[in-house]
Amino acid sequence: MTSKLLLQAIGKYVLGLLLFGVLLFVPAGTAFYPNGWLLMAVLFIPMLIAGIILIFKNPSLLKKRLNAKEEEKEQKSVVVCSGVMFLAAFIVAGLNFRFQWFLLPNVAVIVGTVFFLLAYAMYAEVLRENTYLSRTVEVQENQKVIDTGLYGIVRHPMYSATLVLFLSMGIILDSLFSFGILLFYIPIIAKRMKNEEAVLEEGLEGYKEYKSKVKYKVIPYIW
Repeated sequence: MTSKLLLQAIGKYVLGLLLFGVLLFVPAGTAFYPNGWLLMAVLFIPMLIAGIILIFKNPSLLKKRLNAKEEEKEQKSVVVCSGVMFLAAFIVAGLNFRFQWFLLPNVAVIVGTVFFLLAYAMYAEVLRENTYLSRTVEVQENQKVIDTGLYGIVRHPMYSATLVLFLSMGIILDSLFSFGILLFYIPIIAKRMKNEEAVLEEGLEGYKEYKSKVKYKVIPYIW
């Protein structure tokens, strides 16, 4: 572990907190937006715990997860589309609370929170299973195909987890409109996976055989 990596991790964590706060509470017109605080709690508290574990147990994986600079041209448009989607979803959620456009029942928020935490646990398991899991599309030195655990069920379990995570965000924020905006994540990851699989087929030995073995990408028997 280096001090540079630690400072980078702390910087990105604090920046994420501030950015979320601005995007949620400024449109809401108040800091008393309970669902905004709920989302920040279920997102950033586990993130802090996971970050501390990675700093001491697997700093190389943490370094990969902090690097978000894409080299693939097709992925750069995916990053832009994702950013616009999240900006719109969070701003609309704040406005929805501010003007009370359409509020969901409390039970829906509770269910959304449970699904979010379950998906977070699944995301953590994916990180445990695959130490090559970079945030960017690339083939790393000495990388091997992972075909056990969740990777024996679907080829991209990380996207399975993030799909549930992101859709749950709209429900936690008590905004059906935000949920609708976050549905755009489906075509976004479809485009990302198309390019990602092409890169892996070309550069990762055994990936074509893995594709023939594990048929589904994200959801068993569906996608």
